[in-house]
Amino acid sequence: MGGQGTTALTRHPPSHYLRAPPTPSCAISFEFLVWAPVLLFSVVAHEYAHAEAAYRQGDDTAYMLGRLTLNPLKHIDPVMTVLVPAVLWFSHAGFLFGAAKPVPVNPRKYRHYRRGDIIVSLAGIATNLGLFVACTGLYAVTGLVARVAPAATDTLALLQLMLYYGMLLNLVLAFFNLIPIPPLDGSHVFKHLLPPDMGLRYRRLYALGFLPILAITWLAPVVLTPFLWPARQLMGLGWSLVGQFALPGGVPS
Repeated sequence: MGGQGTTALTRHPPSHYLRAPPTPSCAISFEFLVWAPVLLFSVVAHEYAHAEAAYRQGDDTAYMLGRLTLNPLKHIDPVMTVLVPAVLWFSHAGFLFGAAKPVPVNPRKYRHYRRGDIIVSLAGIATNLGLFVACTGLYAVTGLVARVAPAATDTLALLQLMLYYGMLLNLVLAFFNLIPIPPLDGSHVFKHLLPPDMGLRYRRLYALGFLPILAITWLAPVVLTPFLWPARQLMGLGWSLVGQFALPGGVPS
């Protein structure tokens, strides 16, 4: 039995449109209180999608262990979800990295091993992309509602700010997890594209856990930039469509 859907987040903004949360400070900022719940929901939705996809492919492992749920407490890892991000945030590390608890899966239970493994691996990424589309549409709707109900502008601006981070963070989650470095989701797809011998050696990297991606994030973050390029483009496209509906306070300061 293995783990699926290790949802990780790194923070190295590649462009104007793909910006990270504000520079860490010891005081918990207002915007932190805005984007943190959005990130938590996005990560939980990602993990739930893995569990649901595995169940539909014939593996009931996550279901039997109570992981087929949107309850965030079931997906939080005390170290990788709470301790590591907190230490990086308050130590001014310059980047933020965290992960949810991997969804336990047993690929041997899939009705079709190769197809099932790919579907389950991409389910979380597809969910984050779907949330990006939803947040983009709702951002415009919120701006239109404010024109009809100007008395609610301040409340709607706060909602827009959360939706903006929903657009941004879901794109980062989707394309960061596509990176073919174990244990990220992209590695579960990439291993099936390799010749059998190379694939076997590649899978040995899973024993290292997060060390490979942490090392690259810390020592050579520029390597990650090309993988996040599509996120930058989609964020720019989305903003070009809905930016005209932005309310005062509806974008990060």
